[in-house]
Amino acid sequence: MKDVFLFSGFLGSGKTTMLVDMIRQFKEQNLKPAVIMNELGKLNFDSQAVEEGIPLKEMLNGCICCSGAEKTEAQIQSLLAESDFDVLIIETTGAAHPVEALDAVYSPLFADKLNIKGIVTVADSKRWLERDKMSPQSRSLFLEQIRHAHLILANKMDLLTEAERAQVTFEIQSLNPHAQIIQTTNAKIPLKFLQSLHATARPSAIHKADLGHHLHLSSRLVTFPDSVDFTQEEFENWVRTIPESVYRMKGYVPVKGIKNPMLFQYAYGLTQWLPEYVHMDPNLVIIGENVGELEVIGLLN
Repeated sequence: MKDVFLFSGFLGSGKTTMLVDMIRQFKEQNLKPAVIMNELGKLNFDSQAVEEGIPLKEMLNGCICCSGAEKTEAQIQSLLAESDFDVLIIETTGAAHPVEALDAVYSPLFADKLNIKGIVTVADSKRWLERDKMSPQSRSLFLEQIRHAHLILANKMDLLTEAERAQVTFEIQSLNPHAQIIQTTNAKIPLKFLQSLHATARPSAIHKADLGHHLHLSSRLVTFPDSVDFTQEEFENWVRTIPESVYRMKGYVPVKGIKNPMLFQYAYGLTQWLPEYVHMDPNLVIIGENVGELEVIGLLN
């Protein structure tokens, strides 16, 4: 299973600087990194920062979390099939919402091959202090990128006074009390802070009362056993009981009386079912807050 990190943050926050330094640190530990870089424009200048010999996929002309979601899945499948690597770093465009980015990356087709360690958001501390000058849409996305992060780099601290540093740290921690916040200059942190992240609820931990980690925004892979015996209506009834903190579900759900598991998708309370003409593994990916504690139909007995 390969560790995956999502790097989030606005343009100019320091994501690429962090990426280059993380590649160096991974290689020092004899780990082979691969990189997917997402850019809205037609030419990704940041990719020039990734040294030769590193498996690299670029996504241009589309955000990872909207039109680029299927492309992301294809790029990851291609990397898994063609490249030898130990860890995958995905640098999202500054316009990517963390939940959407996580959804695009965590496909039921290869969820059992990836261990998504977490979302690392690089926040421009100067921009934070001046966030009221941003457009409402940009400010909202800026706050969401911080609110859903598992690790936050309060970057460019060298540009602030001591009082401003304290203010930034306190305010960001108030917005996201679950994440560790590290004050940085040039987005440099020891690799151990990334390696300690745990954003995927592992099956071995699901049935424990204490998960050992507070899985704020997390992913969970559910594999249905062969003995599953529920109808589509019964599954829909279960969906109506799940909390609003479940943001996304997608995968292949076995349904009584239907030969192959059906493709199922859930978002914003809406569901979609599509028939499959080949037998897909009965896996369901769930994305939300504290999803490791969620009781899933078919696994309740």
